[in-house]
Parts: sequence; C-alpha cells; structure tokens
Amino acid sequence: MKNEWEIDSNESDVLIKTRHSLIDYMSGSKNNFKGHVAIQNNEVEDASIEFSLKANDKSRNSDLKLIDFFDYDETPVIEFKSTSFQKINKNINFLKGHLTIKNITKEVELDTEFIGYNNYNGVQKASFEITGNINRKDFGLNHNTYFNNGGYAVGSDIKLIANLEFVHQ
Repeated sequence: MKNEWEIDSNESDVLIKTRHSLIDYMSGSKNNFKGHVAIQNNEVEDASIEFSLKANDKSRNSDLKLIDFFDYDETPVIEFKSTSFQKINKNINFLKGHLTIKNITKEVELDTEFIGYNNYNGVQKASFEITGNINRKDFGLNHNTYFNNGGYAVGSDIKLIANLEFVHQ
C-alpha cells in the first residue's frame, strides 16, 4: 500500500556550516518548505522536495551569518528543487536537484537518510536528514574574514544539513 506524506514546514530546518563554524540555522517556521515522500510497505519509494530559505535574518547571534556572503542589494534566498530520487537501500538514498544561490543554479546530489517513524500527539511522522557539501565559490559566495593568526575563517566547502519531517496525509 502506497502512502503520500507531506512536509511539515514548522518541524523542518536547515543548518549551513563550515568545518569550524556555524554559518546559519534556518528554521522551517520562517522559511518555505514544500514536498512529499511516497512510502510503500514502510520503504521510501519516491521523494520530491522543494525549499526556499531566507538568509537575511540579521538578528542571529553569530560571528558569521549567511547574509554576510550576499551583496547588500540582493535578495538573499536559497532555493532547492529536487529532480530525482535514487533509492540505494532502506537508509541510503540520493536526492538530485537544482540548488540556486545568488541567482546561480547548479545541479547537486545530496545524501538522504531515512531516520524513521514517530507518533507525536496522534500524528504519524516520518523523518529524514539530507546532507551535502557544496563549494560556496561556485555560487558566488566569496566573502571571507581572517583569523588573528592570518588564516581564513571560512573554507571553500560549506555543508548543508536539512532535517525534514513529513506528516501522513
């Protein structure tokens, strides 16, 4: 039996970081997540995910914010729209799609792990973690600062970690 599950924006979030520092945390309550997964016999058979993130929240308490990477006259939005879902086994899957940052769109492949099911206040949910590394310079994110010892504060690669929850419809 095939079941459709819709993403729960309020319970989903994205973390963007480098090896040594957190760049930004974007909660679903302030951002736009859309998507579904199809689950058949407790196995993920298909997934389609979209999200649009606003990176211009200057109120966060962090030394480095994602907004620092954008020019001041830009609308700092990050968008992802999946184009394919490849199932390897129960917990390992690949999600391909178009990632757009600073009006530059590149195809990326993200690792997708099915975490499992839970029941919260009578609502059945399925959780996923999506991770991937991107070269920030491919998207024109060239801002960098120096440590006191002369090294760069941010490396070229940034890691995207999305924690997504889906509810059974």
